[in-house]
Amino acid sequence: MGDIRDWRPFVYGGMASIMAEFGTFPIDTTKTRLQIQGQKTDRSHSELRYRGMTDAFVKISRQEGVKALYSGIWPAVLRQATYGTIKFGTYYTLKKVATDRGLLHDKAGNESLWCNAACATMAGAISSAIANPTDVLKVRMQVHGRGTSDVGLLQCFREIYVHEGIRGLWRGVGPTAQRAAVIAAVELPVYDFCKLQLMETFGDQVANHFISSFIASLGSAIASTPIDVIRTRLMNQRRVHQLQHSITPAASTTTTAAPRLYYTGSVDCAVQTVRNEGFRALYKGFIPTWVRMGPWNIIFFITYEQLKQFY
Repeated sequence: MGDIRDWRPFVYGGMASIMAEFGTFPIDTTKTRLQIQGQKTDRSHSELRYRGMTDAFVKISRQEGVKALYSGIWPAVLRQATYGTIKFGTYYTLKKVATDRGLLHDKAGNESLWCNAACATMAGAISSAIANPTDVLKVRMQVHGRGTSDVGLLQCFREIYVHEGIRGLWRGVGPTAQRAAVIAAVELPVYDFCKLQLMETFGDQVANHFISSFIASLGSAIASTPIDVIRTRLMNQRRVHQLQHSITPAASTTTTAAPRLYYTGSVDCAVQTVRNEGFRALYKGFIPTWVRMGPWNIIFFITYEQLKQFY
């Protein structure tokens, strides 16, 4: 791919990511709604409103309008412009470095799966941590739904910053980086491996890119969905005020305690989710996650491979 300073993998990765985001975003909205419902600790999301992806898709469209399925699309596009650009550009740049140092290929000339996974993990974790504020904005706007016509990107950003501070924009950054690392560690190496194995049968054509993308998406969905559920719930939570009752001999008073979070961190969120809703709750939204990953990867990799023709 040329010089290590080549900018094209970064630009093409970002452009392909944005194309894929536009094409699959409504599925992502149904996934987010499914993941936040049924929480015992958060009363505002305790109701099970949707039975599954299709039911969520239909109810959101009927009750809030088709436009609600695209609530949060602009922070999602902004996220891909940063996250997608950095992730894929960094991944292929790290592979170039590994190749130059003789670490990527064995004596037979085959790519090392472990080296591939290491490059992908580093690229995914770094890029997702940088782009975390856009992810928080996306989740909040997706949950808000039809109201986002009145609460735009800048207003949502201002609301978080004013009420939760700069830390609010990096809420859930831990599981976000972990999820991205897991997805990248599974998705990119599996895609490259499948593409290489299918090269003799299909060549470097769209059919190869399609099949390789579909296979890569299943593995990443299985590995990342529990982390994604935790990430989504942490990003959506806000500080809440609790009333404290004080009984004295003279009178009974009610005071407002300092605001607190429903979940103190990733482990606490995982424990409470399993304790209150069962282990299966960690796989809420698995179907839309997989259904979305397939088309997303297909659109991304086909777009990316076509852009590479300009090399």
